[in-house]
Amino acid sequence: MRIDLSGKTALVTGSTQGIGAAIATGLAEAGARVGINGRTEATVDMAIELMDGDLVAAPGDVSTDEGCEQVLHALPQVDILVNNLGIFGAKPPLEITDDEWRRYFEVNVLAAVRLTRAYLPGMKERGWGRIQYIASDSAVVIPAEMIHYGMSKTALLAVSRGFAKEAAGSGVTVNSLIAGPTHTGGVEDFVYQLVGRDLPWEEAQRAFMRKHRPQSLLQRLIEPEEIANMVVYLSSPFASATTGGAVRVDGGYVDAILP
Repeated sequence: MRIDLSGKTALVTGSTQGIGAAIATGLAEAGARVGINGRTEATVDMAIELMDGDLVAAPGDVSTDEGCEQVLHALPQVDILVNNLGIFGAKPPLEITDDEWRRYFEVNVLAAVRLTRAYLPGMKERGWGRIQYIASDSAVVIPAEMIHYGMSKTALLAVSRGFAKEAAGSGVTVNSLIAGPTHTGGVEDFVYQLVGRDLPWEEAQRAFMRKHRPQSLLQRLIEPEEIANMVVYLSSPFASATTGGAVRVDGGYVDAILP
């Protein structure tokens, strides 16, 4: 299967590193013009220097109105919107403050809603578009150590389904990806936070999966490129009949607890 996204413009939020950078790279390799987003011009420019393809700098903190406007100025129109931006972290449930609950909602949910609201009307008018939300298995298997994160990812499933109904019959598809634990620099820090830093990485990864994600069939962290592959497919004409879905890229589960 050869995916050709030539002539399409994409925006990937939080794409200067990790999963977002892998998604941006995958879309660019398929021929799309890709907006690279991060909070500052410096981080965006640095990321673009390390990537190949038709790339556009689209800096701005999209968890704020001002940052969103900055991105919209750089990319007034897109055909593919990938809402990847997200924060995560572990904290005992009863110690999560009101401000932290609000921050997770602002960054992980409202930023995606804001951009969808901005770009979806144009996609509907043109009769083609792709909107995706990078959710998580934590949306349905809420980790005890990160309830605030799980809450935000559950919200994305609702947001995705709702906007898919808004786009019904327009040629625009809206989906979410239920991603499993993925190997990024931030996740390495998170793993070591839970299992200790005295283990070599491969052992630490296995210990994390055994203790904190025992339901995984894959029993390893997913690589960012594996998430990107599914995003590129869902961004293509081949996925024209897939909308309103929560597509699993989670490594599989021992019990069928996910749809």
